[in-house]
Amino acid sequence: MSAPRYHVIAGVVFLAPALSCSLGLMLVVFGLSLAKDLRAAQVNAKPPNIIFILADDLGYGDIGAYGQKHFRTPRLDQMAREGIRFTQYYAGSTVCAPSRSVLMTGLHSGHTRIRGNGNVPLDYGDLTLAEILKKKKYDTCALGKWGLGEAGSTGLPNLQGFDEWFGFLNQKKAHNHFPEVVWRNQQLWQFPENSEGKQGLFIHYKFTDAAINYIKTPREAPFFLYLAYTLPHKHVIAPTAKPYKDEKWPEPQKMLAAMIYRLDRDVGKILNALDDQGLSEETIVFFCSDNGPHNQEGIDPGFFRSSGPFRGIKRDLYEGGIRSPMIVRWKGKIQPGQTSDQVWAAWDVFPTLTELAGLKVPLGLDGESMVEPLLNGKIKKHAPLYWEFHEKGFHQAARMGDWKAVRHGVDASLELYDLSIDPGETQDVSSSNRRMIKKIESYLASARSDSREWPLP
Repeated sequence: MSAPRYHVIAGVVFLAPALSCSLGLMLVVFGLSLAKDLRAAQVNAKPPNIIFILADDLGYGDIGAYGQKHFRTPRLDQMAREGIRFTQYYAGSTVCAPSRSVLMTGLHSGHTRIRGNGNVPLDYGDLTLAEILKKKKYDTCALGKWGLGEAGSTGLPNLQGFDEWFGFLNQKKAHNHFPEVVWRNQQLWQFPENSEGKQGLFIHYKFTDAAINYIKTPREAPFFLYLAYTLPHKHVIAPTAKPYKDEKWPEPQKMLAAMIYRLDRDVGKILNALDDQGLSEETIVFFCSDNGPHNQEGIDPGFFRSSGPFRGIKRDLYEGGIRSPMIVRWKGKIQPGQTSDQVWAAWDVFPTLTELAGLKVPLGLDGESMVEPLLNGKIKKHAPLYWEFHEKGFHQAARMGDWKAVRHGVDASLELYDLSIDPGETQDVSSSNRRMIKKIESYLASARSDSREWPLP
């Protein structure tokens, strides 16, 4: 059940012309502080339910609302019409595990514990998003793909703030969309329909069923549902290629579109469940991807323009590898039909949800709260953004205003792009902007901390 509603009534302060400048300034500052306190009070009055839906390897251009023309995503397009569509949101990394670690910890890939795919787990000392929401008595549930700790490790979802967990711990096992077993809390859950190589149960459907059951469960406390779908990550397979089986496309592209069709349809089922339960005005829903599109198993990201207008794919630090769709819906709180150019990233999710829950944002995070852009539609200036990537050498990227720098190698020169006029990163302008190069070099020198698990080459 919902918490009781509270109403905040604010008085109006009139400033007489004869007041001194110092007193006037003090009242202006007081007014700004009051506005912030009122916003916090509004959130504190009734912490919302939170649903965070994370797609797997979905490109920026794989949604109709972001320019996809070849196949349809009607429910995500509808979600965008009912909420706000961000055009400059970034994933935490260009591959799965570090992107999820960034999301859970509020630390970018130069500070978060997991900076690449592998078997490094979260530790007990890592404060996760689920753990901080528990301070506000949230019920917490994670479904789908975890990738932040194997069985027996400190990184298990149930040891990192989640009351309920159902899905894949191991990322490679999450490649199988017809698994024989997945984890239910800390025990294995059997699917005899998929034993001996049979493909009787598409696991994606189970994640959706579990999410809807969780939404329908009566409770007094608010809830946080982290729904990390495994679509459209490889293996590139769906129960059938419908509704695209008759298209004159290569078979892998048909299957990819069919996977995204099912992802889109099931996001719609989640939103329908909220509407049916009368929870849509009490629940904020986020939808985004963990990184750019992949090019495996015969998939050509250029066929559907999955990266949109951007250069690069998964495992690149160019925009196509890290720029992600981000759609947010909260009926009655977020004005529908908005498009925002606010620059933000996955490490901002932690402080944003923390503030939405009415909690104080902890010190030491890399992220910034985006509650004001979400609720008021205002654009705020963001601190520089940072990424690092450790496959096939060491790669770095940073965004500072409209300037984007990319480096391939510890001692390599920086490439520089002006995203305001060249979002496709086609023209390296480093040679004519040495001052900006020097500024970004200075930032990069202090943007990261050393890691035993992810040492520099």
